[in-house]
Amino acid sequence: MRTIAIVNQKGGCGKTTIAINLAACLAQEGRRTLLVDMDPQSHCSLGLAVLEEQIEYSVTDVLLQDHPQGPVEFEHAIWKISSNFDLLPSSMGLIRFETLMVNAEKRDLRLRQALELLSNRYDYCIIDCPPHVGLLTYNALRASQETIIPVETGYFSLQGLEKQIQTINDLNQRTGDRVRILVLPNGYDVRTKLAREILNELKRQHNGLMLKSYINFNTKLKEGASVGQPITEYDPSSVGNRDFTRLARELTEMEQPHPLHEDLLLQANRLAERAEQLLATRSVLIPGTNRASQPEPSPSRPKQAIPPKPSHEDIQEKIDQIYGVRRIPDGVEINTQLPGARQVLIAGDFNNWCPKDSPMARRGDNGHFSARLALAPGHYCYRLVVDGRWQQDPCNNQLEMNEFGEVNSVVEIA
Repeated sequence: MRTIAIVNQKGGCGKTTIAINLAACLAQEGRRTLLVDMDPQSHCSLGLAVLEEQIEYSVTDVLLQDHPQGPVEFEHAIWKISSNFDLLPSSMGLIRFETLMVNAEKRDLRLRQALELLSNRYDYCIIDCPPHVGLLTYNALRASQETIIPVETGYFSLQGLEKQIQTINDLNQRTGDRVRILVLPNGYDVRTKLAREILNELKRQHNGLMLKSYINFNTKLKEGASVGQPITEYDPSSVGNRDFTRLARELTEMEQPHPLHEDLLLQANRLAERAEQLLATRSVLIPGTNRASQPEPSPSRPKQAIPPKPSHEDIQEKIDQIYGVRRIPDGVEINTQLPGARQVLIAGDFNNWCPKDSPMARRGDNGHFSARLALAPGHYCYRLVVDGRWQQDPCNNQLEMNEFGEVNSVVEIA
């Protein structure tokens, strides 16, 4: 079971919205998902229309039992939200957890020990942490392999992010754990210059920690929470749902190597093996001779070295060269990757937003689609139509908001 903690970022907000909608989208992608509410304010429970007076057993009861007898203990506490989506709710009683655990041994491992009983039952566990760093947050981090820090694209968030990263690194150093940090831009409004500048600064300072996905500002997310529904149910066609679906897919793609990574690594390994075979047999290619009788290579022709296998950085550079928008003599070539897509069309202001006029060609079997557009210099907006659903281009980071509150991909030709 892959466990991800959603932590509070000083100067930011919206962690509960992230937790609820990420869990819902992972479930929609077919992953068995458990959402654990570790916040005594029970915001996850409220955001899913589970009221405290309806809760008989909660995460408090799970954490405080000294000798868990097995997964059956969870049956009384877990709520079924939808297909593949369960909730372990919180309650105000969780406030007393820190007081009761003052002298307890391994008090920061209570949640990890409890979740180990469910490791075969779920694919993902999303933990919504409390708004302050304390024993409950430490329990969540020690139970997790990864943590997502949502960062509002505002000025004060940059300073708060540094402190949050330092706290997690200090915990890793003290415990020997290796909790991976992932930074998620949240509430991004492409229309404001400040938001664009903050996003660029985040990428400059924390490029190795940044998720490619980000959550755009979208009122539908707040509306869904107010009626107790995740965005997958409240408005499946909204920008918010598309953002969280993209985030869920990015996380699931981390489960296994990228198909293109696999292809390149296989080719590199085969080349290396072939080179080794040739070097091993070069001295016995002439019948009647053996390796010992062959003269040593002359100084002017040194022995050929085995080519090094490509690094992940080299592979990523190759991927960056393949996907995205590339200038060609008469316009641009747009390359994108959409694994599992059957048909991809492209619509923009260059074809009067008529997608049937510009189908993208499939390149291979790994979801690579390409299109060449004859365009004069200028500023162009476009969107992809993937199996009948409109979306932005996942391989183009140049974006702008349209008049419908959705996001267009952008091409600039100087």
